[in-house]
Formats: sequence, C-alpha cells, structure tokens
Amino acid sequence: MKKKLLLIILFCVSQSFFSQEKEKKNTFKFNKDVFLKELAENACECIDSIDTFNKIKDSVASEINVCIDKQVTVYQFGLQMADIEIDLETLTDSTQIKQKEANIIIASNPDSEQYKEAYYDLESYLLNNCVPLKSKIAAYDKLNEKSMSSNPLALEYYNSGLDAYDEEDYKKAVSFYKKAVTVDPDFAFAYDNMGICYRKLNQYDEAIKAYEKSLKIDPNGLLPLQNIAIAYSYKKEYKKAIKAYERLRDIQEDNPEVFYGIGVIYFQHLNEFEKALDNMCKAYILYIQQKSPYRSDAEKVIQMLYTEFKNKNDLDTFNTILENNNINQN
Repeated sequence: MKKKLLLIILFCVSQSFFSQEKEKKNTFKFNKDVFLKELAENACECIDSIDTFNKIKDSVASEINVCIDKQVTVYQFGLQMADIEIDLETLTDSTQIKQKEANIIIASNPDSEQYKEAYYDLESYLLNNCVPLKSKIAAYDKLNEKSMSSNPLALEYYNSGLDAYDEEDYKKAVSFYKKAVTVDPDFAFAYDNMGICYRKLNQYDEAIKAYEKSLKIDPNGLLPLQNIAIAYSYKKEYKKAIKAYERLRDIQEDNPEVFYGIGVIYFQHLNEFEKALDNMCKAYILYIQQKSPYRSDAEKVIQMLYTEFKNKNDLDTFNTILENNNINQN
C-alpha cells in the first residue's frame, strides 16, 4: 500500500526535480540541489507578492514564514526520496522501486528537528538567492501622520524618485526627492528615501542629514533611526552608531536589528566580546520569535564569538552569557 501511494506522489512531483541517468537503464534519480532550487523559487515568488506597505515588521515576517512553510512538506518528502531509484520502463510495477528506507515520514511540527532542518535549508537558499526576501525584511513603510504627502505634485516627484531608484540612478532619484520636499517640507518618506540614495552613493554625511530631517518630522521613524546607525558605522564612528541603535531600541525594544547591529560593532570594531555576545544572543532570540531568516546570521556570529572565547580559555563566560539569555547550548 505504501509503495502504491509512493507512486502516486511521484507522478505529482514535477519531473524537473529529478536528473536523468542513463547508465545501465533509463532511470530518474533524485537531485537535491535541483529540487531545493525549484521549491525555493516557488517560495520566492510568494514572498515577492507580499505587500509590505503600512505593515509592522512582525506581520511581514509572519507572511514570509507562511511562504516558506508551504514548501517544507514537499521538500521533506523529496529528501526522503534520495535513496529511491525508479525504472521508467516499468514504472507501473511497484517492485521496481528500490528503497533503503520503506517509511516516508513527514514532520508537521515546527519544533521537530526534521521540520527545522528542511525549513532552514529552504531559508538559507532564499537568503542567498531570493532578492525580494531581503527587500521585504528591510521594509519599513509603516505609515505615521506625516509619512506621506497629500500634495499631488509632491507625490508625482516622489514616484519619479522611486522609478529612478529602481533603475539604480541614485543621483536622479535624489533630485526628485529634493523636489518633493520642496513642495511639501513635511514629507518624511521622501527624506527617508533620499537618505537611502545618499548611502548608496557613499555620501554618508548627506544621508545622515536627510534622516535627521525625517526624524524632526516624525521622531519615531523606524527607517531613519536604523539607517543613521548604519551610516555612522560606515563612517567608522562606532560610538555614535551604538547611540543611534539605542535610540531605536527606546522606541522598538523588540527589534532584533538593534541588538544585531550593536553586537556586530562590539565584535568587529571594538573587540568587546562579552557585550557583543550578549547583544547577539538577544538578536538571536528575537529573530527566532519573529521567524526571521536572519536568525542564521546571528548564529554565525555567535559561533565566531565562541572561537574567540575558546582562544582566550574563557568558555565559562561564554556559557554564562548564553545561559543568562536562556539559550540552550545543546
């Protein structure tokens, strides 16, 4: 019965998931890389369709999680097909299925190790290959009272700036955003995008000025607060970068980017490893809670910090910091 069910599922899975081998006979053999790529592309299309405008970050992260989760069951099945070889010439004969493991087990519990392994494989591939994923995660289009303009001409300039940005003509985009804020000086999003363009042009002082103007209009703007910190980091003004992140933390204490950013600065630039680890642990926990793919980035930094503490023969401090942040070392 299980083998008949297996055949039905095989017919439902696209043949593009498999690579043909023609050695002794015409067979399909499972190709994990091709399978992962196809499922990840499906998830990426789903992620690209997410509308981030006027949504909080947690909501966007949840929708991204749903897009990935849809592919996890199929991917788990595919992983367990790795030891199966099918003779195409006698496909209807279930005796031609050679299987090292007779049982196909699909884990639906997100806390199970099998589910996590499949989810993280897809997530890792998407982080490296799905452009919309990073843009959706980075979106900070939460509307406040003065975020957008009601002036038609200002909006026309703003939209032209967006088009120029998409074409990677950042100087042209800046010129349009400047026109937009000339028409409407309280257009916070125009200043935000202007700052992003200046950052792309490596004009960090101008980027900071644009973000500060946005914050005068909307003191709780998330995008300018985070991007000021990044701009100061590029300028190697690390103490100012940390203060900027702390400003953001005062407004959004559950934002993992705050702790990740501070952790990276302490680790890579100030060599204060205990502060780096404590902040990175906090980022890691929040990434997990918010189902963010950037969890893996925090993991990598924690692993590098482990090496630093080990080299200093101070793993007791490392373990204590993990315990204080309720991270299970197993």
